Amino acid sequence: MQAKLRPGMTVGELVRELGRAGAYNAGSLSHAADIYESMLRDAQAEKFLGLAGAMVPAGMGGIVADMIGRGHVDVLVSTGANLTHDIIEAIGCSHYHGTAWCDDVALHEEEINRIYDVFLPNEAFVRFEAFLQGIFAGFDAGSMLSIADLLRSIGENLTTGILSAAAKQDIPVYCPAIQDSMIGLQYWLFDQSHTVTVDAFADMHALLDRCFAATRAGALLVGGGVPKNYIFQSMLMTPKGFDYAVQLTGDRPDLGGLSGATLDEAKSWGKITGTARAVTVYGDATITLPLLVAAVLERLEP
Repeated sequence: MQAKLRPGMTVGELVRELGRAGAYNAGSLSHAADIYESMLRDAQAEKFLGLAGAMVPAGMGGIVADMIGRGHVDVLVSTGANLTHDIIEAIGCSHYHGTAWCDDVALHEEEINRIYDVFLPNEAFVRFEAFLQGIFAGFDAGSMLSIADLLRSIGENLTTGILSAAAKQDIPVYCPAIQDSMIGLQYWLFDQSHTVTVDAFADMHALLDRCFAATRAGALLVGGGVPKNYIFQSMLMTPKGFDYAVQLTGDRPDLGGLSGATLDEAKSWGKITGTARAVTVYGDATITLPLLVAAVLERLEP
């Protein structure tokens, strides 16, 4: 069947039309919308969102915050970089449209950092440092926090963005590799002269409790890396696996990396059940994520 376009089509109609054509990643995107819709409609499914890659600098943070605000996320696992840039946006700094073809040495001299075609001035990190150090200073001496506690404290001091939405909705945010981010570097600075401990293992108790308690579970994975593995490994200690899984990635499976690993491969580990509804959509997640979320939102809130 050939896809047909017409003026005035909605995103949901376009995705359904791509599904009727059924080929390649267009068909996979339509299949992903069906699975994601079923996952969100399943009241007994614990809904995990994995967020990797530079999605917030690319303008996707507002979509993620809105997903949390609408109750479409029960557990968020993110890279520290995405949360760093979420904070930067939330305290009033901006990412700027730039170009991938430029003189990076000149940018460095002008104190401008580049993320492909997104520019971020060093001034943002100056304000970022002042904001975080102010929050850290409020922790009681000798206290112990989990990483999720740390991120909740930050979110409670923001009014917009992912961490703010998660704090308002009482959604845990896990960031197992938080040291690999500017948040981690700022906490290292704070730790030089303070006695507050962040327990890197503390989050695993609450996360595993949720996994054992879940009747069913679903995962929307944007990219791969640590968030994808942290989500999938959470089910390994239980007799269950994920019942729904949608992966949006641009990585190839034949290189052996986790970000490109197929969801069928995850079944061999028991991370996904043998009967799970699962699909991978290959492509740029800054395109596939908005299309997927908009199409399903249209179905849920027509």
